[in-house]
Amino acid sequence: MLVEAAILWVFVLSTDPGPQRRQGKEDTHNVKTENPGDFLAALEEDAQERARRRKKNEGLANALKEKGNHAFSKGDYGTAVQRYTEGLEKRKDMPELYTNRAQCNEKCMKAYFHMGKAHLALKHYSESRQCYQKLLELDPQKESLYKGCLNEVDLQERAAKEEGKALEEFQSGKLTAVSVKELLQKLDRANQNALYYAGGIRLLTEAIRERTEQTLFRTNNGFSIINDNKVIRRGFCAERKNTAEVDLSISLLVLWQAVCTGNEENQRMLLTHPDVNVQLPKLLSSEVPEIQKETLALLFLYSQTENGRCLLLRHQDLTRWLQVLMAFIKVPDTRAICAMNLLADLMKEEKFRIQCRIKLSTGTLPLFVQLLKTVRLVNRAALAHGIAVMGDLCSDGVLRVQMAESQECWQACLQLMDVCCCDGSAAEYQECLFAVLGLMMNLSLESNMVIQGSAVDVGRKCLSLLSSKDGKIVTRATGVLSRVLSTCPSAVDEAVKGGVVKKMLKFLKACGQITCSYAIKTLAVCTKSSNQAREEVMKSDKNFSVLLQLLASENELIVGNAAFCLSQCLNVPGAAASLLNSNIVLVLLKLAGGDARKTAVQENAAVALGKLCTAEPRHILQLRELNGMAVLSSSVKHVQGL
Repeated sequence: MLVEAAILWVFVLSTDPGPQRRQGKEDTHNVKTENPGDFLAALEEDAQERARRRKKNEGLANALKEKGNHAFSKGDYGTAVQRYTEGLEKRKDMPELYTNRAQCNEKCMKAYFHMGKAHLALKHYSESRQCYQKLLELDPQKESLYKGCLNEVDLQERAAKEEGKALEEFQSGKLTAVSVKELLQKLDRANQNALYYAGGIRLLTEAIRERTEQTLFRTNNGFSIINDNKVIRRGFCAERKNTAEVDLSISLLVLWQAVCTGNEENQRMLLTHPDVNVQLPKLLSSEVPEIQKETLALLFLYSQTENGRCLLLRHQDLTRWLQVLMAFIKVPDTRAICAMNLLADLMKEEKFRIQCRIKLSTGTLPLFVQLLKTVRLVNRAALAHGIAVMGDLCSDGVLRVQMAESQECWQACLQLMDVCCCDGSAAEYQECLFAVLGLMMNLSLESNMVIQGSAVDVGRKCLSLLSSKDGKIVTRATGVLSRVLSTCPSAVDEAVKGGVVKKMLKFLKACGQITCSYAIKTLAVCTKSSNQAREEVMKSDKNFSVLLQLLASENELIVGNAAFCLSQCLNVPGAAASLLNSNIVLVLLKLAGGDARKTAVQENAAVALGKLCTAEPRHILQLRELNGMAVLSSSVKHVQGL
């Protein structure tokens, strides 16, 4: 090229008349002819000079970099910045000078972030991690950003190692490794029929057995097999297909599973492919059950890891996925369970729950209500799982409010309870009943007119379940009662008439801690508004032995409700006198005086102590002996304020 350029320049010089030649004939003797050899020598000399200058500048830039590093290590960041800048004036294409200069600004979050990315691009993995660690040190609230950045470093470093290992195994002649490349080359042939590609893809899938083959698939442009081939592209779409195209579509979905299982880099590459990203949601609604099944399997593969779920959230619009997946409950085969497992995994991500808000009222909730009403006709195991998913959604306050305000939802839950109690011998019905009770417990965290209007029916049905032989059903039914009864005095009166007090006292004597916590809360709610409930507690629990035992519990929620329940029962004539021979004063004094950690427990104990001494002054004698009059004075104020 250098010689050609020189000859061209000689030709230009020989044909251009130039200023001297235009002056006239008398000046022609003054024109000096150029020698081509001399010109080439001049060009060569110029190139060598530029190389010398570049080498010299490189040396100067390195020297300035070292001076900057020395200043940085001493904490002299101003000098370090100056030296790195001077180095960049000598060599503008030294990335180390840019990253080092950025590092001098200790408080600049953006500098460390971009410096970490720069190191990552240069495959300096340790340095990249150090930059992100510094980012977290400067602002601990950036933990989620730090984890995301660190995850990206780990992924790229792992991918680089895998690619190196895969190349070694391929060069060593490993059969499956060589087969992957050969099969990809054969699949690259154009103008073949769908059966040809489907067969080749199945052979390729069989060859992908380990991480090496997965990596070679990626490094040999395996994901491009649907880029330019019209036949394969059509196979991977949700349009109507003939039998051969259906087979091709299924083959591709199975291939993606083999390629992406346990391989996060392959998962990323697949999901960022435009065709795949667009078609996956459509394939979920395919008319071909086998295509739906394999699409669900592929998506479930993503949902099982945090990184996979993040990829789905980043590259897919999941606003309708709750509704679409919930519809699989109608399907009688394994697709229903797979769809619910996928939903349960997605529910772990807050961003997914937020996206569910958009279509809940208009799409998902009407479908869910319909499913509850047709429990006899749908996949009951999947329905139980789906109800549990809706219960988990209640952890999002916005979604919980939307569901709790739906009268149709409450009515459907009650209708399902009727069916399950009627056909309750089947295990699937028991699973649905257990799940719907959990959902109702979560919805009862809200308080609104719809819940108040449903409270009597809900209380009646839950009360009927307290005789169930299934302990889990009993526990959840008690939990629903503990929350729903507090919304409606009429529901309390009905429950008390139905024998709820004796049931709760029975559970408090014999059941585990969770059931006890619900049972004592139910008693507290009932004794707060019902004099009949207070009298029944006193009549059924001689000398309040059950409540006294609960006051010694390590669970302060139980202790607080027991103290509250006792304080309500002390309104019954003779209740305080029945405790004269007990250690109730000492117990309440300790709780009110500070043994309890929760303020509510202290206040409930103080109120009970005040009512105790007000109703029966003989308890004051014991209180004086325990030097507890100051606590009594305080508790009397609480009593007067009630």
